[in-house]
Amino acid sequence: MITKFQVAYKNLWRKKVRSILTVIGIALSAWVLISLLGFNRGYENSLNKDIDNMGFQLMIMAKGCPYEAATLMLKGGTGLRYMDESIMKKITSEPEVDKITPILMSAVFDPNKGESGGIAAYFGVEPASFAAVKPFLKFKTGKWFTDLNAYEVVMGFEAAELEQREVGDMILMPDKNVQFKVVGILERTGTQDDGTIFVPLKTLQKIFNRPTEITTIGIKLKKGMDSTRLEDKLYQLPDVQIVSLEQVKQTIMKLISTAKIMVLSIAIIAILIAMVGVINTILTSVWERFQEIGILKTIGAMPRDIFLLIWMETLILCTMGGLLGVILALILSRVTDILIRRVLPYAPGGGLVVIDLKLVLVTMFGIIFIGLVSGIYPAWKAGRIRPLEAIRGEGGK
Repeated sequence: MITKFQVAYKNLWRKKVRSILTVIGIALSAWVLISLLGFNRGYENSLNKDIDNMGFQLMIMAKGCPYEAATLMLKGGTGLRYMDESIMKKITSEPEVDKITPILMSAVFDPNKGESGGIAAYFGVEPASFAAVKPFLKFKTGKWFTDLNAYEVVMGFEAAELEQREVGDMILMPDKNVQFKVVGILERTGTQDDGTIFVPLKTLQKIFNRPTEITTIGIKLKKGMDSTRLEDKLYQLPDVQIVSLEQVKQTIMKLISTAKIMVLSIAIIAILIAMVGVINTILTSVWERFQEIGILKTIGAMPRDIFLLIWMETLILCTMGGLLGVILALILSRVTDILIRRVLPYAPGGGLVVIDLKLVLVTMFGIIFIGLVSGIYPAWKAGRIRPLEAIRGEGGK
């Protein structure tokens, strides 16, 4: 087996450029394939994490586009419309409800964010109810507001890092010319909360002249309760809409599935092109060594030996191409992540491309299997070469 491997390896490198181009073609196919499979896993995991970290299963919003509103909230944006906070009394009385939390979302243009400015997300919250539905929130330093009417803020990890703020510093809300004291900075969560600035609900209502209005009510259900039943009852409330985060997740995944099918089609085409490249490389190599193979058969090589020798060349090409593709996918996973985020309408936090050992092994097995299938025909043709015709130089077409 070692001798056949050495012979096969030396045969391939007789035509270095051709072999290298074939390996690169296989590597690009492997890169596309493993990146696609890694995206499929990473996106769903990140989306599940984002939704779980919302802390609630249902959101009540004023009538508008529910999925646009939910997506904006997942990204830390602002709600589309407002509703009166008195509606919370009706929701709290429902037996399926465990906890609720009111939120007023506002976005303010901040000229100091980035080179050309950006949007600063402010969430008006009640710390007790908000912390109850998001118990995973931990403080890096400081604590929640001292008063529900205080001009104080709790900053997400990234928001504090971007503005270089610490507990005790003062920050200015652009456009409103209002100053706040930083009383707490949260630890990194990997969610939209990292870039959010939290303000006491009553204070934000006062600043934006929305004394009794909110944009969102987050609802956490009691364990084991069916959300469908509660949704049916809440639909009876006037001028509001119910957004199920599970439905949002399914809708987003359906949209992403369409894109994944297109990318998968491209990956399949790339693999087919790589297969053709392998067949062409090995078959050309067989015809170039037509007389050589005939001599080998003359001195005692069996058709099975020739078949395995040529097949070994295919195995070497596919293994090298697969390994190179895996290395490319691992090295460029971050670049792939950035490119995907630029084209997706909603990209959850966390890594969008997750590549682990299992995925690497599946990809390598798939590439090698496809390559070996591609090598059957050239190896079979080589095994059928007749020694006499080969020595005479006949039939090498």
